[in-house]
Amino acid sequence: MQIEFESPVTRWDKRVESWYFATMPEELSLELRELPAPKRGFGSLRVQARIGASIWRTSIFFSDNAFVLPLKRSIRDAQGIEEGDMLTIDLDILDL
Repeated sequence: MQIEFESPVTRWDKRVESWYFATMPEELSLELRELPAPKRGFGSLRVQARIGASIWRTSIFFSDNAFVLPLKRSIRDAQGIEEGDMLTIDLDILDL
């Protein structure tokens, strides 16, 4: 299943190192939660993500009624991504 969405980059500072995320729209997230998928830790789904020329495999996690995509430093650096930037993200859901 392929999905495209837009999201601002947000930062989570609950640990020593900050984490950066893109958040899937709530309506789309709730639809994904209803689809049959293997049960994985933290309600996660395995995905292949693409932002610009960067493609990587990771997992999205369900939090506060929406799936979030963690944005690792190597991806942020390669694409020049900073907090507050608006991103277009392509996801292939691998668990469905």
